[in-house]
Amino acid sequence: MRLRDIFNLKLAADLVVLSACQTGVGKDIKGEGIIGLTRGFMYAGSKRIVASLWNVDDAATAQLMGTFYRGMLKDKQTPAVALRNAQLQAWQANPDPRLWAAFTFQGEWRP
Repeated sequence: MRLRDIFNLKLAADLVVLSACQTGVGKDIKGEGIIGLTRGFMYAGSKRIVASLWNVDDAATAQLMGTFYRGMLKDKQTPAVALRNAQLQAWQANPDPRLWAAFTFQGEWRP
């Protein structure tokens, strides 16, 4: 799927999670600003996006995402709270921010 395909989608998604490397990074286009996956999914209709700002470690990301989804689905946390709690738990396990701090939450933070 290309970025132009994402811009043409009509989504009613409450949350899009982009858990691969550098999914929150875009290109600065003169007259347009920063264009990337995050902006594409927001334009397509997503209310909230979780994306990464740098290359992420597969094992650390799998663990972080497991905790994140558990927080939302089992503990009924909002996506913003679930991400924060998952990152805090990952930080306690390993203080190296390269392993857990790449993921950012963008969009509506209130339910």
